[in-house]
Amino acid sequence: MSTQTETGDLTPSSADRVPDPALGAEDEAAAQAAAEDGYTQPTIDVPALGRLLDGRYAEVRDLVRRNLVTHASVLTDAEEMTRADFRERVKDLVVELAGTGQTGLGFPEEYGGGGDVGASIAAFETLAFGDLSVLVKVGVQFGLFGGAILQLGTERHHEEYLRPLMSGELMGCFAMTETGHGSNVQALGTVATYDVETREFVITTTREDARKDYIGNAAAHGELAVVFAQLEVGGEGRGVHAFVVPIRVDGRPAPGVTIADDGLKMGLNGVDNGRLAFDEVRVPREALLNRFADVTASGVYESPIDNPNKRFFTMLGTLVQGRVSVGGAGINAAKVALAIAVRYGLNRRQFEASGEEEELILDYGMHQRRLFPLLARTYALHFAQAGLVDDLHGILSGVVEGEQEQRELEALAAGTKALGTWHATRTIQECREACGGAGYLAENRFAALKADTDVFTTFEGDNHVLLQLVAKGLLTDYASEFEDMDQLDLVRFVGGLAVETVVEKTRAHQLFERVRDLLPGGDQWDQEAGLLDPDYHLAMYRFREEHMVSSAARRLKRGIDNGMNPGEVFSRVQDHVIGAARAHMERRVLESFVEAYRGLPDGDHKVALGLLCDLHALIGIESEAAWFMQHGRLSGQRAKAITREIGSLCRKIRPLARDLVDAFGVPEEMLRSEELLGELRPIGG
Repeated sequence: MSTQTETGDLTPSSADRVPDPALGAEDEAAAQAAAEDGYTQPTIDVPALGRLLDGRYAEVRDLVRRNLVTHASVLTDAEEMTRADFRERVKDLVVELAGTGQTGLGFPEEYGGGGDVGASIAAFETLAFGDLSVLVKVGVQFGLFGGAILQLGTERHHEEYLRPLMSGELMGCFAMTETGHGSNVQALGTVATYDVETREFVITTTREDARKDYIGNAAAHGELAVVFAQLEVGGEGRGVHAFVVPIRVDGRPAPGVTIADDGLKMGLNGVDNGRLAFDEVRVPREALLNRFADVTASGVYESPIDNPNKRFFTMLGTLVQGRVSVGGAGINAAKVALAIAVRYGLNRRQFEASGEEEELILDYGMHQRRLFPLLARTYALHFAQAGLVDDLHGILSGVVEGEQEQRELEALAAGTKALGTWHATRTIQECREACGGAGYLAENRFAALKADTDVFTTFEGDNHVLLQLVAKGLLTDYASEFEDMDQLDLVRFVGGLAVETVVEKTRAHQLFERVRDLLPGGDQWDQEAGLLDPDYHLAMYRFREEHMVSSAARRLKRGIDNGMNPGEVFSRVQDHVIGAARAHMERRVLESFVEAYRGLPDGDHKVALGLLCDLHALIGIESEAAWFMQHGRLSGQRAKAITREIGSLCRKIRPLARDLVDAFGVPEEMLRSEELLGELRPIGG
């Protein structure tokens, strides 16, 4: 990265040089080499960089690493045990982990917890270095089931349930998703009717597609379930609420409860996912998790939040920790894949490209091009996730207050989860291919990583639907009527919407007026700025975001102005809306990386992270080069210069690659060898 003075003048690094098209190929290559002569290769202190990445929760992460090493045999158990036996193995291991305190970090201290939500998420993310059935079982028991009791219940529920569930003595489920309703929680078909005479709620599965499905802990181990159902009081529907419902008594299904096993899955077969159906199951009035609403003994519905939509989203907002955790787990699974692939590339040789000895495959430019952008993006997402966890901790601990801050956090959590889990899927596949046939062997972990993380893109909400949640917040800037809509209400947004206010301002134009003066050159700022200047990167990302958001709003307005059906309008614009949300999230991730880089003291680590940050930013611009060209923000010559710069950055990162993945702190035992990839044996050997 080059530096920028407060007056806006750039001091370019040698790599900021834009190649001269008048030079011939040989002269150009020589000129490029000369430009790079001034570059000094940094040296990485791996433990110090690891501490930087671990952040404020380094001790917590180290506790989890030690526990992973102690129970490393679970990786082979997953391959060798029967499904039934492995489920029991995973359950026993989860209970053991509870005894170390790592799973209770987010619960209140008065109940034996750690009272630190951020520490809880850090522990969960780090657990993703190991077997992911264990991770998900922990998430179901302590994050979803325990989190619902904690966040939606009150003292009576905390006193009765928190201690036994924290110890693993009481196993439970989070029963929200139905066969016919996943992301659209407001339309759930399970009904809870209040019987005023018996002072009980009657839980009923009203139709086949209203059965609870894919529920972790349901098929074998769960005794209780937090069941989300439509509350009916005195013949009036009050929307979705949560109830504590026994599903097993003495190991057998409770009266009126039907339990079925979801069976063999693509992955995560150590987790007992199952189906639940309820035939007039009665639970006492106190079973309602009543933090946000209650029903009196005489059948009077009470809530401090009058607006039912606001009440619903407030309830779901308290459960945002699940999305934050899944996104972080996906990012950490990507770290495992990269650690394996980079170290394999430093051991495997192919072809005598430059001498008598075959070349290390990581020395090939194409191999660097495959892995290093993914490495850079992993670092970028790591810092974005760290900032998100800090924000969540601030809100849940009461340090930060405000409805607007809560909504912004929910949108950011949704978007980060989407990007993080998509990144895991892409990274694991690319790393598997980069390890050739060795990557196809189960012992080298890619089989489990691919199978077990694939569902992360739909855990805690389908990623495309989550990006619609992000888009809702962006569109709110154009019309306040968007603010109280859920994701599917966007389809019906025109009802009551003053469409003439949808585009009250052309924000993209206003943004351009602001950013074109960020860098020298006036209207030519995007042609003259240093390629490695972070302000140039941020300006390009911001321009794309703002242009896409404003044009999506214009398309929505135009369709309504032309008298089209609102559902048809949204369907036609949906891809544009999601694209705008993704552009917004890409900008947020880059900002997090730039902020982390700028906050470092001068030195080798700052240089190394600067290389990664530059690579991440330029890869994003290169991947959208056609869009930037269409909108006049990128010339063909500059696009070529960016591609050349990416190659240069990859070559500079090559000597640092092993240290950069070692800094992730993935225990050697999680890489299936005491000394991975060649020190004692080749991968797969």
